[in-house]
Amino acid sequence: MAAKLFGTDGVRGLAGTELTAEIALALGRAGAMESATARPQVLIVRDTRESGPMLEAALAAGVAEGGGDAWLGGVLPTPAASILVRRHGLDLAVVVSASHNPWRHNGVKFFGADGRKLNDDAEAGIEARFAQGGSEPGVPLGRVRELDGALDDYRRALLSAFRLDLSGRRIVLDCANGAAYRAAPSVFERLGAAVEAIGAEPDGRNINEGCGSVHPELLAESIGRSGAEIGFAFDGDGDRVVAVDAKGGIRDGDELLALCARHLADADGLHGGVAVTVMSNYGFHQAMAEAGIEVATTPVGDRHVIAELEGRGWALGGEQSGHIIWSEYGPTGDGIAAALLVMRALGDGELAAAIPMQKLPQMLENVEIPDPGALEQASAVWEAVERESDALAGRGRVLVRASGTEPLVRVMVEAPTKEECDEVCTRLVTLINQELT
Repeated sequence: MAAKLFGTDGVRGLAGTELTAEIALALGRAGAMESATARPQVLIVRDTRESGPMLEAALAAGVAEGGGDAWLGGVLPTPAASILVRRHGLDLAVVVSASHNPWRHNGVKFFGADGRKLNDDAEAGIEARFAQGGSEPGVPLGRVRELDGALDDYRRALLSAFRLDLSGRRIVLDCANGAAYRAAPSVFERLGAAVEAIGAEPDGRNINEGCGSVHPELLAESIGRSGAEIGFAFDGDGDRVVAVDAKGGIRDGDELLALCARHLADADGLHGGVAVTVMSNYGFHQAMAEAGIEVATTPVGDRHVIAELEGRGWALGGEQSGHIIWSEYGPTGDGIAAALLVMRALGDGELAAAIPMQKLPQMLENVEIPDPGALEQASAVWEAVERESDALAGRGRVLVRASGTEPLVRVMVEAPTKEECDEVCTRLVTLINQELT
């Protein structure tokens, strides 16, 4: 692993080479030892990746060696960790997942007793313990146990928060062959919906493969064949969602967030404005301005959105990628909860008829480079970004940033026409390749 373990969303890497069982064991031990509790109770959940059981076992061994008790929740969406750590009064939760990334990748992220992802200082403490290595002499070993009924507890939390009657609604759910493959269909079915589940046969290697929120075209095709009125596609760890309407139109996180914001504002349930990241479409900001809803913008990452919501006392925020946080339900993004909030916002209406915002054409390109950190000193690139931004002022925007989880530079351009988007994006990508690859 790199000198700094934690990225924008925990520790990530190729399982078995960059993220090994040894690293997972050391992380589990460090997390337990860094806890303020003498014998911390630590929940561990995972997604469906082939490497999941190995890393889960290593983490549990590390927690026990560090003097804590490890509780294994099995395959569950990431947001279930936030729910369960609070419901059971545990001290820490650890999720083994690489979210929307391919199956060979995996990751480890930590949640505190309050159900929130650990902040930078807490992660730095774990990283410092990790660097020290070994457990303290005389620390009693902990135990490793199964947490019975974890899936049922998570389902109950969702059904309690969303008392909907979906009788007669035909819905397709793409579970990305990931962590939501059991929870999502069962929750919608218990609310009365007629559910067709796809991407619900995980084999350890097919997570996110041509399915889920990263590939919503599969859901669009299924909607066309089934005659369903709406569909939702989750990502591999179940904390984000995109939707598809009856006409095959794909609705990303911006559009779903705009729909929910307008609904909550009309119902006096918004409690202020909406927090989004710099990636949100320019059209979202225009739509919220027209509706009289204030928007706060944060760096990329749902953790930043959550911090902004808490700082302002607001209830709703999210990302274009489909992370949607509604603090009335919980303090982290939850794909299933977001889908249910969309159904509540729609009422008896259909998504195909809902136009909460007009998106500007957007072009996204990922440029693979050896050292994403080199972007910061690439003066020629930043001069070009400034030129292009000035040319689009008041009509669109340009965003260039290094990925926090992969060796990539991400380029985003929004402009009034697709042609202008493509032209600006092509110029910037060409320059980045010349300067940094």
